[in-house]
Amino acid sequence: MITVRIEAKTAVAQDVCALTLVPADGGALPAFTAGAHVDVHLPGGIVRQYSISNDPAETHRYVLGVLREAGSRGGSKAVHEQLAAGQTLQVSAPRNHFPLAPRARRSLLIAGGIGITPILAMARQLARDDADFELHYAASSAERMAFRAEIEASPWAAVARLHVGRPRLDVERLLAAQAADVHVYVCGPKRLIDAVTAASQRLGWPGERVHHEFFAGAEPPAPGGNDAFDIELRSGRVIRVAAEQTAAQALIAAGVPLLTSCEQGVCGTCLTRVLAGEPEHRDLYLTPQEQAANDQFTPCCSRSRGQRLVLDL
Repeated sequence: MITVRIEAKTAVAQDVCALTLVPADGGALPAFTAGAHVDVHLPGGIVRQYSISNDPAETHRYVLGVLREAGSRGGSKAVHEQLAAGQTLQVSAPRNHFPLAPRARRSLLIAGGIGITPILAMARQLARDDADFELHYAASSAERMAFRAEIEASPWAAVARLHVGRPRLDVERLLAAQAADVHVYVCGPKRLIDAVTAASQRLGWPGERVHHEFFAGAEPPAPGGNDAFDIELRSGRVIRVAAEQTAAQALIAAGVPLLTSCEQGVCGTCLTRVLAGEPEHRDLYLTPQEQAANDQFTPCCSRSRGQRLVLDL
């Protein structure tokens, strides 16, 4: 864990604030790569992941963008209402599940809403490396376009395309115009990521050229859609997961050590090895191929298709 001080808290769009975090001891921060995030420990014991938006060449600060979610489960509300410049926080070292592909000839960056935060770090990295790239940023209104002023004032503003309101960005047309070796990176609402993924598949793009990161978890199941099931640990101990509980909640309540963060199946923090049984995957972290292997699952949101799962815990 790293102790940081909030050097500044700034409004960068409607319902979006930027937190500038600096080392509390005045030293350097651990290095990060474009697309990385940190776990931020917030008041009330809440842990949330936020992407770093500034240039990875900077070692003196992390700049995070945080949207105040209308249906906040406590994280974004705590950031917007309880944090202020001068306070100290605990954050993790940076981790990256959304890195730039090495040696890509050209990169196509697509962001929607608050999804601009990791994409912005990518643009800054690519510009500094004098790499070939293009950025498309879509938002419902200009007021909701976070970091717009920074993008328009950047040395690479000529390769940034801002899409405000309607008509929406035509992702299929955009992808169809790309060369065969372009890598696309998309972050934002699920509908945007789904649109890019579907368009790339229709156009025959290899999966390894399409990279994404979600900012929200899967839709919750309909009321009454859960069945109770049992979790068996390596020791043989059996823990019951009630219909109204997540597997993570049941495990933690039973005293089983388990790290969680997003609680939506997005981050992979709670990813657990499955020794027997078939998970019902509800996460957005594992690829379809990884889900099909049925050898790991996210207990924060996923469940069991049968009566029992045996976990490597």
